[in-house]
Amino acid sequence: MSIHWWMSIGYLILFVTGTFMSRLPREVFIRSSLYDFHKSMAILLMAVLTWRILVLLRVWWRKYTKKFPKFTSEWFQTVALHTSLYIFMWAVPIAGFLLSNSYKSNNVSFFGILLPDIFPQNSAMVDIGRSLHFWLAYTFLAFIILHTIQQIKVVRSLWRKFTKLINFQNNLSND
Repeated sequence: MSIHWWMSIGYLILFVTGTFMSRLPREVFIRSSLYDFHKSMAILLMAVLTWRILVLLRVWWRKYTKKFPKFTSEWFQTVALHTSLYIFMWAVPIAGFLLSNSYKSNNVSFFGILLPDIFPQNSAMVDIGRSLHFWLAYTFLAFIILHTIQQIKVVRSLWRKFTKLINFQNNLSND
């Protein structure tokens, strides 16, 4: 379960840096570094995502070869939502690679290590890549909100634990 939270933090970082850097003027010196960091984080998260999917498939195989799930509408909704989240976790970075590779060849690196292009440089695809990356990212965010609503009991429990921790630390510092 901890990998879930590490990945959620990683995707939050991607969303925040992506939103921030895309609004910066080209002359701002940190803009290029933010783009490199954003792309590196996307590659890292895709690697962790691949590992997570392989582990998940293994767990599902063990679980559902012993006993089939109860195919209720709630089960189908949960599976559909989680499947959509995994598709978005894959599709948003791929659309980003389409945008980056279409704009300029050999401009995606993983923390300084230059990676080969996935897509050929093609100026006609830049606007398509930009639109795909933008709309997929915001649709992904909407699905994350749906997931949070679906897991509201877990969110409330975590919030209570967090506020107790903060109150405990405040009480220690006041003593």
